Amino acid sequence: MTDKFTVIEGEQYTVVESQVDKLDSLNAPDIKSELVFLIKSGKKNIIVDLEKTRYVDSSGLSALLTGNRLCKDNKGSFVICCLQPSVEKLVHISQLSSVFEITPTRNEAIDVVMMNEIERELEDEKQKKDQ
Repeated sequence: MTDKFTVIEGEQYTVVESQVDKLDSLNAPDIKSELVFLIKSGKKNIIVDLEKTRYVDSSGLSALLTGNRLCKDNKGSFVICCLQPSVEKLVHISQLSSVFEITPTRNEAIDVVMMNEIERELEDEKQKKDQ
């Protein structure tokens, strides 16, 4: 954990709260390594709160895409929330709004993660019954 990103543990999720104004080539490697570390530590549901971030470039988006892929690979959820208008616009222009789960608030992001967990549990139970 660095002063650039704060990690907050929830019951079934981990929030990575960005403290940087710009998620660019200077900070993207830090958030990427934080996301990789969390996933290797067994965290599969990650929420990235970008409320304090007003600018994201391609390296920042790439780091977020890596987190998204790793969470999905581990049957987890990756949600980004609290996007500033400029960041939200870039995500839409990059056509990543269909790739990322995006919510306006952190509470809604937590709700999405919890619903996804319930759906995965139900699917696992269904598969066990079908075997």
